[in-house]
Amino acid sequence: MDVKGKKVSVIGGGKSGLAAAELLRREGAKVLLSELGAFGEEDAERLREMQISFEQKGHSEAVYDADFCVISPGIPPYAAVVTTMQARGIPLFSEIEIASRFCKARIVGITGTDGKTTTSTLVHRICAEDGLRRGYRAYSVGNIGVPFSSRVLDMESGDIAVVELSSYQLERSPTFRPDVAVITNITPDHLDRYEGDLGRYAAAKFMIYANQGAEDTLIYNEDDVLLREHFLDGADRFPFRIIPFGMEPAAGGVPDPRIVLLDGDTLVVRTLNGDAPVVMTSDFLKNSFRGRHNVSNVLAAVAVANALGIDNDVVRLVLREFRGVEHRQEFVMTINGADWVNDSKATNINAMRQALEALPGTAVLIAGGRDKGNDYASIAGLVRKKISLLIALGESQGKIVSDFQGVVPVKAAASLEDAVLFASDAARPGQTVLFSPGCASFDMFKNFEDRGMQFKQCVRQLQPW
Repeated sequence: MDVKGKKVSVIGGGKSGLAAAELLRREGAKVLLSELGAFGEEDAERLREMQISFEQKGHSEAVYDADFCVISPGIPPYAAVVTTMQARGIPLFSEIEIASRFCKARIVGITGTDGKTTTSTLVHRICAEDGLRRGYRAYSVGNIGVPFSSRVLDMESGDIAVVELSSYQLERSPTFRPDVAVITNITPDHLDRYEGDLGRYAAAKFMIYANQGAEDTLIYNEDDVLLREHFLDGADRFPFRIIPFGMEPAAGGVPDPRIVLLDGDTLVVRTLNGDAPVVMTSDFLKNSFRGRHNVSNVLAAVAVANALGIDNDVVRLVLREFRGVEHRQEFVMTINGADWVNDSKATNINAMRQALEALPGTAVLIAGGRDKGNDYASIAGLVRKKISLLIALGESQGKIVSDFQGVVPVKAAASLEDAVLFASDAARPGQTVLFSPGCASFDMFKNFEDRGMQFKQCVRQLQPW
């Protein structure tokens, strides 16, 4: 992508906006970085050093004097600056799109409602281990917290970029083409952004394969009903190779399309010469990494390794050492016989459901935050079975209290600190205290990482009996 001398506006001064601005400036573009809020002094000084023009506390008319614009993923499509750009015919791109145009490495793109961070982390570690043996480097970038733009110029041909992708990042990525694309699942999420339309949300996810061709691979979860129906007879409709994975057997009389699957307790890859065993579930389901959803995540990672030609012994080594992802069903500590688990990354109902299903017994549940159109009735039966007390907090507190009254005992908390204290009083030896909000974090916290860190800090301040 030749951007030398081009005028580019970057809207949004978060991590991805800053990284995109730096990348474009290094490549010779004239960049204006525009932010509604304010920059910290460290970021402002960095921008001055890079000779990047910037403005804060609002978008001026200057942002429209641009050959194209890079929009940060958190800016909704109905924002005034976006609609004005469109009305003036200024092309709009995501940071992912811009970075991909400079990328020399092979790209593994991973999206889905849930499981994409765990799957991305696993795939990156598998690739990194394989790279040590075969002489290439693996990078973990994207929605996982490291902007693609911040590392792309370090990447060489033969390296692998494992790119975690949200629907927001895929929305304005018209030429993005991963060598291997993964869709872990699609369940209702972000419906506030997509006007309650699951189809629109799914369409954004499907952008991951829009530009793939015959040399590329698409991996999807055959257990997910929406994906199963979408890719039905896919070999006849799509130009790329398709690798379905799944745990559930095909319905009676229907040919089983799965290539990577669970056979009893063994993950296998189906080949022309029969099923090749990869690893036993007992080798990796332990501690903070448990539950059927994590078997599904591992199946996805095995499918990627298969697509990349990585030996099964590398996969086994990584899986046997893997201990899960921070803020995703993360074991914090045991206090007075009760285990405390940080699942702050559960920002939707399906993620909360997965955490509840993985519980070894009953639990005290702390939930709530900024609601994204949640249907709490869909998990009422599971909550009744698993939860002895539900503690509600955040903007969705009233809705949670209302929806679960009569299902389980519910208590409202004014703060996370209060919620932790209430849970400590209620939890009994052998139980779990599960912090699985099922909501976005932006009502009370910077992001889900900040929320999870504050939860862990509150737990560590508790006094044992």
